[in-house]
This record gives sequence, C-alpha cells and structure tokens, in this order.
Amino acid sequence: MVRNEAGVELVANAHRFVSRLAGERFLGYLQSQRAAMTGEVGAHALRLGLHCVELLRTGRISLPVREPDRAYLRSIRRAEVPLAEVLRAIDRAEAELMRLQSDSTVPPQPDRTWVNGWLHRSYTSYWNDRNR
Repeated sequence: MVRNEAGVELVANAHRFVSRLAGERFLGYLQSQRAAMTGEVGAHALRLGLHCVELLRTGRISLPVREPDRAYLRSIRRAEVPLAEVLRAIDRAEAELMRLQSDSTVPPQPDRTWVNGWLHRSYTSYWNDRNR
C-alpha cells in the first residue's frame, strides 16, 4: 500500500467526513441488502450495518472487520448461522443506526469546507508533481 502526503492528511482527518448523512446512506444500503438477502448477501448486509455503527461511533471504519464480528460474519457466509438469527442481528444493527442518526454528537453534515479544501490541495499537488 502506498500512502502519499494527501493520504496521510485524509486518514488523519477521516472524522471530518462523518455525519448523519453518511448514516442515512449506509442505512438505505443495509435495508436494500436485507431485502435481497440470500447466502453471502446476509453477511454483506450485516457487515454494512456494523461498519456504519462503528463509523458513527468512532469516526472510522476498521478494515478488516474486527473480531468477534469478523468470525461471526464468516460463519454467516459459510451458512452456519440460521437465517432468523442473521435477520435479528441485522435488525439490531439497523436499530442502532437509527438511534445514532438522532445522536446530537454526530454532525448532520460532513465538514464540507475542510473536505473541499483537501480535495483542492490534493488535486493541485498531484498535477504539480506530474508536471515536474
């Protein structure tokens, strides 16, 4: 993996992208995945929910998924978990996302001023480096 100066700045400021808006997007995707759920898709729907809960709580998403969730998602993928249990886990993640959506500590919008400035600096730096 290569991480240049723009990448280092982006990682250090990931929290500036977190907002209720991100939660809405994840929630919509989780709900659509739940509706189409079969086999591995069930693990995918739950993983989405777990990622968004982590994002709204901490401002970050861990990759790969942290234990014990990682092992649980793998067991779902291997069809070792009954569908009813998977659906209950998705329901719990969805309920937590909905709760976090109304949490006053989660900003309603990302820090657009910072994000736009970072994009401008990153593009300018990239093009300046390419033209040297």
